[in-house]
Amino acid sequence: MANSSAAVTPPSTRRVLTASLVGTAVEFYDFYIYATAASLVFGPLFFPSASPSMQLLSSYATMAVAFFARPLGAVVFGHYGDRIGRKSTLVASLMLMGGSTVAIAFLPTYAMAGWIAPVMLCVLRFGQGFGLGGEWGGAALLAVENAPPGWRARYGMFPQLGAPVGFIAANGLFLILGMMLTPEQFQAWGWRIPFLGSILLVGVGLWVRLRLTETPSFAKALAEEKPPAVPLAELFQRHLMPTIAGTFAVVACFAVFYLATAFALGYGVQTLGHSRETFLGVQLGAIGFMALGIVIAGYWADATNPRRVLMAGCLMAIVVGVLLPPMLGADSLFLSWAFLSLALLTMGFVYGPLGAFLPGLFPARVRYTGASMAFNVGGIIGGGLTPVVAQALSSQGGLVPVGIYLGVAALISLVALSMLKNEHHD
Repeated sequence: MANSSAAVTPPSTRRVLTASLVGTAVEFYDFYIYATAASLVFGPLFFPSASPSMQLLSSYATMAVAFFARPLGAVVFGHYGDRIGRKSTLVASLMLMGGSTVAIAFLPTYAMAGWIAPVMLCVLRFGQGFGLGGEWGGAALLAVENAPPGWRARYGMFPQLGAPVGFIAANGLFLILGMMLTPEQFQAWGWRIPFLGSILLVGVGLWVRLRLTETPSFAKALAEEKPPAVPLAELFQRHLMPTIAGTFAVVACFAVFYLATAFALGYGVQTLGHSRETFLGVQLGAIGFMALGIVIAGYWADATNPRRVLMAGCLMAIVVGVLLPPMLGADSLFLSWAFLSLALLTMGFVYGPLGAFLPGLFPARVRYTGASMAFNVGGIIGGGLTPVVAQALSSQGGLVPVGIYLGVAALISLVALSMLKNEHHD
């Protein structure tokens, strides 16, 4: 029975996997264009200061706003996702984040509106984070709750693959604009184009998601008993330990990613002096290794279990932390590319299996809330302040403290994973 299910993928399941990948790609595109703009242009546009380093720190701080909004989004979208279903919640999360992203394209700068400009930027950034707080958990559940036996991790890797797809679309567009426009044109208005482009991507995501039906696991849970009145309360009462351990298990994932993307881009341009287009090209040349890592990890996790693969990824991340200072600090584009390729390959191993791992920690009736809370609170710890902290550490003590920071984050996740069992809820 399991073999026949795995051998033939019905059209409805192909639609589900497409929806989980496309929707997540849209969400991560929105998130990445903000991270790229924060690294490149938001500092001088929204936070005028005599010090370029302080501009960059202020710009990175607005990124953190979304991380603190994400757990709130996880609570709200998780509440309705566990009570009324996955489909409508996923549509709402996509519309909220997409709308916030498009609105950023029309923001006035500090020179136009004074202090109102950075406040409005933070409000819209909050909207992005609130929407993404409900997005990842729903997309992961959409995939794994439709998976045939033995295929949970491979189905769960599809929403994870949305991350490199979104990254390529976002940074590729910034790279093209940088090649077509003068620095003055890009600074004046060119940076707004990627935010406007989100309209098209959100339209595609909505078209796919509106054609979905509810997942079998949610339908079964709803048929057996009433949904919890307050999923968050039931989660904390009955599943507190998996929630806490799952939260710390994702810290390494966020630390690796934001060091290899937002921090590395800012460091390469501001400190090493490479052009924006050159270093974006280096990052684009490395991002394929993240997709490769996600696919390898997905197959390996189904052959063994997701927890084991995540623990191996954490050990790899410690090695990446050791290699960060000599490779990224060598002022060599080749070594920068080699380091980013290794870091993003490692990212695949600490990120790819999460699509199967976190939902498996919770029963279906609180799964949306549990997986979303663990993922997004872990995002605050592992990624919310990472670009800010890393920038401050590198300014004061070079790259060695940044490498130690990554190693500590990986160790935290490794300890959390060692406290969890391999058992999974259906």
